[in-house]
Amino acid sequence: MARDQNLPLEPQLTQGLWYVAPERTEIREEPLPAMTSEAVQVRSVFSALSRGTESLVFRGQVPESEYSRMRAPFMGGAFPFPVKYGYSNVGRVEQGPDALRDQLVFSLMPHQTVFRAEASSVIAIPAGIDASRAVLAANMETALNAVWDASPGPGDRIAVVGAGVVGALVAYLCGHLPGAEVTLVDVNPERAKIAKAFGVHFSTPDAAPKECDVVIHCSANAAGLATAIACAGEEATVLELSWYGSGVVAAPLGGAFHSRQIRLQSSQVGHISASRRPRWTYRRRLTAALNMLQDSRLDVLLAPAVDFNDLPARLPEILSRQSTVLCQLIRYPKP
Repeated sequence: MARDQNLPLEPQLTQGLWYVAPERTEIREEPLPAMTSEAVQVRSVFSALSRGTESLVFRGQVPESEYSRMRAPFMGGAFPFPVKYGYSNVGRVEQGPDALRDQLVFSLMPHQTVFRAEASSVIAIPAGIDASRAVLAANMETALNAVWDASPGPGDRIAVVGAGVVGALVAYLCGHLPGAEVTLVDVNPERAKIAKAFGVHFSTPDAAPKECDVVIHCSANAAGLATAIACAGEEATVLELSWYGSGVVAAPLGGAFHSRQIRLQSSQVGHISASRRPRWTYRRRLTAALNMLQDSRLDVLLAPAVDFNDLPARLPEILSRQSTVLCQLIRYPKP
């Protein structure tokens, strides 16, 4: 029987990863919003887990006071559960303006197979950047904003404590400063290969450099913060880039902390650094971060891809506190 042309088309469906309870996720099917002339339809190719933030979401450790500020741009649901979270998506445009048709694009979308959104919310990925590496754009944006906040300069002695993805990217950016002496500090000696790939020094906390001009802390634990403060020289800045969720962290503010007039400053990607805020937009900052991913050395941060449909079974291991995964790639099924 022929379909009545006056009847509305059945809504197209997508599948998304939802955090539904502490340490429990599921893949849910849901309808896509209506397509408009200003929108694009994008089929996901890769996305990536933001291990620091998504571990807190996974465990239900986002504090109530931060429910509004910690919403991802296109998050579904509401904290604490259920939420569809994530903000590192690379996909191919299936419908939309001719200039974007069939283009690979980056967006701050959650983990889902297909999405529709305003064309202005996606950014075309420049030629020469692999689709898998492009998932690092959101983390690179965080690192870029942190470097702006910390204001290291040529020739500075710089320590970056915590060699996760963001810390490694901060060290990578600082390593481009002429004459800078950059050390990536981590408890895991295997992270030395990341420092070597990026052309910076590496040390474990017991051998971390002293009298640093700038220290950036990214380890998200109290011991790392203590190491960062110990690295700081007189009147130096320690930039706190970690986010602890609902956790309470002890900071060693006794001893010589006050007499040395060490400056402890927070940094968060939700705000454009004050040094750039009058001139930069969020889109300009994200575009700049995306363009910084031309270097194939950055692939050292990428873990082998897991299939989207396997996420509910794999996430407890990937997001466990014992996991050594850096940037976990997620691979989507082809249509």
